[in-house]
Amino acid sequence: MDLFDYMREQNTKKESPLAARMRPRTLEEVVGQEHILGEDKLLSRAIRADKLGSVIFYGPPGTGKTTLAMVIANTTSAQFKQINATSAGKKDMEDVVSEAKALLGGYGKKTILFIDEIHRFNKGQQDYLLPFVEDGTLTLIGATTENPFFEVNSALLSRSMIFELKPLSRQDVRELILRAVRDPERGMGSYRAQIDDDAAEFLADVSGGDARNALNAVELGVLTSQRSEDGIIHITLETARECIQKRVARYDKKGDNHYDTISAFIKSMRGSDPDAAVYYLARMMEAGEDPAYIARRIMICASEDVGNADPMALQVAVSASLASERLGWPESAIVLSQAAEYVATAPKSNTAEKSIQKAMSLVRETGPVPIPAYLQDAHYSHAQDLGRGIGYRYSHDYEGHYSGQPYLPEPLREEELYFPSVNGYEARIRKHMSDLTGKQKYERSESLLEREDE
Repeated sequence: MDLFDYMREQNTKKESPLAARMRPRTLEEVVGQEHILGEDKLLSRAIRADKLGSVIFYGPPGTGKTTLAMVIANTTSAQFKQINATSAGKKDMEDVVSEAKALLGGYGKKTILFIDEIHRFNKGQQDYLLPFVEDGTLTLIGATTENPFFEVNSALLSRSMIFELKPLSRQDVRELILRAVRDPERGMGSYRAQIDDDAAEFLADVSGGDARNALNAVELGVLTSQRSEDGIIHITLETARECIQKRVARYDKKGDNHYDTISAFIKSMRGSDPDAAVYYLARMMEAGEDPAYIARRIMICASEDVGNADPMALQVAVSASLASERLGWPESAIVLSQAAEYVATAPKSNTAEKSIQKAMSLVRETGPVPIPAYLQDAHYSHAQDLGRGIGYRYSHDYEGHYSGQPYLPEPLREEELYFPSVNGYEARIRKHMSDLTGKQKYERSESLLEREDE
């Protein structure tokens, strides 16, 4: 490194954002992630012993993925190379591999390759790395905000350990804020700044576990605030609110948070918790989720989890879908909220799902069993010459509008597919069908039906 390179590096460090300057250099400086960095945890032991294999760090922004990679870089005796998948190409990887082979062959020195945003690499780029990871030429550290099981090749996954980083707690973020304000070398200590307790608590809370977001707000507050008469820059609650305008909605409509949130939304409706259902609905709407997608999920839940226990649930869900399409945002939020609340509070039954699954399984097992001739279409000439429609009993000609005629094909007459639950309107269906048909299956207890399903 010549003098100009050295000066450029020093100036870069000085002008870097606060979050970058405050990045921990050792494991002891890392805050949070105790579930993988505790004293007795595998990752911390491997880093300290410099025996780390290929790993993938997965988690939301600002939780320390790049920080951990830098800690490893400061700890390891191996050569450490870093590339970003958003800008790196195959030529960059070829250069790293070539240098790694030379070091390993000539000096027995290993190379750790850190790839930030590894999910941005396409399949071909990920495949290129595989043989060099497999033969030990490279030790891979990947960082991604996306679920690696969706975005990273299974072959690379099988050769790597996956460590999920969680959003930092409010206490963790608060500690980092205070450290940044007070540190005279890398932080804002040289500015003679102070942050009020309520301001620090507010930033720690509103940052949503993203340390970078909180530190960016601290830096903005210090650099844009006037000194008070005592010569100190005071970061008040009002200043903090100005510097971080809105809680970050951590939600990628193609990523993990999308699926986690919609899963929680559906399970809340299924679990009869309208408060949670509306909460997750709000999270999706705030993050810009497509109202049509939400409406589709409510319709599915209305049939799958409510069904005939409350037939109105599907009507409400379908009406909400049509209304939200016509109203658009933001009025559609009210309509979808009404539908989600209705489905969440409706009596529950999954008999519609169970019956169709049983029926489809039966069709696959038995094939196209012939339909009874008396049920076949007889509305064409010479149909009766073929026996079509002969013997059919018109239901409305019989008492109770019920003829008692069997409708399943002959070999399947004993099959029973639909068992109404005892919840909501289905309790009335059970009684009606029992009175009408006299079939014992409609009088069976719910516990018996559950045992049969097992």
